[in-house]
Amino acid sequence: MHSDPDTVRKILEQLGDTWAIVGLSSNERRPAYGVAKVLQRYGKRIVPVHPKAETVHGEQGYPSLDAIPFDVDVVDVFVNSDLAGAVADEAVTIGAKAVWFQLDVIDEAAYDRTRAAGLDMVMDRCPAIELNS
Repeated sequence: MHSDPDTVRKILEQLGDTWAIVGLSSNERRPAYGVAKVLQRYGKRIVPVHPKAETVHGEQGYPSLDAIPFDVDVVDVFVNSDLAGAVADEAVTIGAKAVWFQLDVIDEAAYDRTRAAGLDMVMDRCPAIELNS
């Protein structure tokens, strides 16, 4: 199962509070913007990752995961499924502890690779919904 409750809780409560949010920009109409705000409200440090490297919710943005100059605990992925596998692979490369694919972001092969690399992973779920449930 790609989003069992134990893994969801482990990622949200035990794996750390620095969340890189891939696809987060200053566009308030995008789902990533609201989810990032909820994560902050629950004490998570959000790190915007977007080619524009914009500052969002007071946090400095970076153009890519490998440009972040500090450790990241969780990589939260808001990109299309066809791009998500490469992001999961980058999360492994930078030493993240977990990968979270947002609602409707599904890549079975990426899930298998990420888990095989020792990371926890959730697919097709939203941390904001989980935190508020």
